[in-house]
Amino acid sequence: MPVTLDGDGQIKKMNKGAFDPKRQNTELAAKITAGLERISEVYKVLLWNYAKELQLSPIQIQILLFVKYHDERLTTVSHLAKEFNITKATVSDAVRVMLKKELLTKERSALDNRSFSLRVAAEGNKVVLATQEFASPIEHQLNKFSEQDKVTFYRMLQRMIFGLNKSGFLSVQRTCFACKFHEKREGQSFCNFLNSHLKTEDIRLDCPEFEEMA
Repeated sequence: MPVTLDGDGQIKKMNKGAFDPKRQNTELAAKITAGLERISEVYKVLLWNYAKELQLSPIQIQILLFVKYHDERLTTVSHLAKEFNITKATVSDAVRVMLKKELLTKERSALDNRSFSLRVAAEGNKVVLATQEFASPIEHQLNKFSEQDKVTFYRMLQRMIFGLNKSGFLSVQRTCFACKFHEKREGQSFCNFLNSHLKTEDIRLDCPEFEEMA
């Protein structure tokens, strides 16, 4: 990150980070930020446990799960790089290994023979079955919350993801708020594709019918 200068050309003093316990004691946002980082560590640990057992990397498992449950227009190397915020070279290396292990297959584009999408092969489906519930310990904890607490938490999560996307930190988003079918009617979200009002819990983070707003 570049150094920030003040009006006198001096290095601007920055606030202490969210990982400073003293700041956490006075600012709730700092506590939440540090808490989210701890949860992100749980995802890493859970993925690594499966990765070691299956002799795959965490990103290979993530790609496999994504390809399994998404349309072919989203399973190209270029899109996967955007989806996971990594380079095309990293995706290509991961895909090359999975093609060799017969976990994935290539499906050539009818319009451009140089382009291809990915599909999960029979061996890959076995890995999907073995790994698709890797985050279940987190879901289990969430299910201990009341329905109202889950709705409140989800509302905050929606806003954070949308805001991070608008700020450029998340390159891909398929949530209702960024979709051309979404609009506000009488102060409530409305989906023109479903022709229905949407409650907080109806808002999708990864919608199959998503079309980017013009």
